[in-house]
Amino acid sequence: MIKKIDINQLNRGMFIHDLNCGWMVHPFLRKQFLLDSDEDLATIRGLGVRELFIDTARVDDVPSARPARKEAEAVQAAMVQVANTQNAPRPRTTVAEEKDRAKKIHERTSQVVRGLMQDVRLGKAIEISNVEAVVEDITASVTRNSGALVSLLRLKDADDYTFLHCVSVGTLMITFAHALGLDAETTRQAGIGGLLHDVGKMKIADSILNKPGRLTPEEFELIKRHPVDGHAVLVETGTVGPHPLDITLHHHERVDGSGYPDALPGDRISLLAKMAAIVDVYDAITSDRCYHKGIAPTAALGKMFEWAKFHLDESLVHQFMRAIGIYPVGTLVRLESGRLGVVVEQSEGNPLQPKVKTCFSTRSNTYVVPEIIDLARAARQGTDKIVGHELPEKWGIDTLAFV
Repeated sequence: MIKKIDINQLNRGMFIHDLNCGWMVHPFLRKQFLLDSDEDLATIRGLGVRELFIDTARVDDVPSARPARKEAEAVQAAMVQVANTQNAPRPRTTVAEEKDRAKKIHERTSQVVRGLMQDVRLGKAIEISNVEAVVEDITASVTRNSGALVSLLRLKDADDYTFLHCVSVGTLMITFAHALGLDAETTRQAGIGGLLHDVGKMKIADSILNKPGRLTPEEFELIKRHPVDGHAVLVETGTVGPHPLDITLHHHERVDGSGYPDALPGDRISLLAKMAAIVDVYDAITSDRCYHKGIAPTAALGKMFEWAKFHLDESLVHQFMRAIGIYPVGTLVRLESGRLGVVVEQSEGNPLQPKVKTCFSTRSNTYVVPEIIDLARAARQGTDKIVGHELPEKWGIDTLAFV
């Protein structure tokens, strides 16, 4: 049985099922392994992890530990309650109307960030005006309908992960700021900070950034330097404001003081840095890497909901979840009818009942003629509802083809 234990219950001989933290937090190659050394035990205890999962079928049981299934049910119920308390900003257009513009903006932003990262690697000066221009475009698209751009953010090539991750964080920071009702200038600075937050990684060799094996302690410490290195790069430009500098330096801080580089407690971490920490984790754990398989957006939000007890600002995690929806646009969901559908639009006032475009029948194992279903209406009629989410790769479905 998979059970959750507190960190002080962890001992040698236990089989780790899930370290219950983002991949950038730990240096291990796998998330499932036998804990057979004092060195690894000390490493895990030094990560700031408060709770983790073990497989009691492969080691002695821990009677006081909580079954993972019950934990997941409690998290899901809490997420539903939070999602129903507040609506996201009303979009001005539909996702369908915005998607072509969003695609062009995403492509242009990717080109700008790729060029910026290459300049940093070559020691060239950053052209901040190019970043400011795409931030304006992203903000305009998000204001019209954030779902169109958000649906594109899972488009990542493992070899280009670092710069595409920056594109995603910049886009999600603007989406988050818009949902919180922050003023235009603060939103602009949040977007700039998101696009620039990982420039320090350009000071790290690709052989370490993309290492398929376990990182050595020295390599792990080198990667943890990227906020400081990035901050130094941006300070040198002389044209980056205090908010993007703060986001770059502090997006790995945690509210319990377990983050880096400064181990700041929550009351000393700025609003934008707390937002960046949430967005950075969300995009990282939903993305595929050579050593990490991304999880579905809904599952990622569930993980973050748990981590908010210790590491992330709980109130902001709840607001981020409302901003993008429990089932963000582009999510593949399983319906009670046995059909699979792609979320194509959030339903106003019904975060658990978005509009979906059906594409596949699990009962006949075949594609079906696409049909848009308003699940809010279906719920009133008792005809269909979401019963879970799925990974598109499992079914060979290109979700973007249906958004």
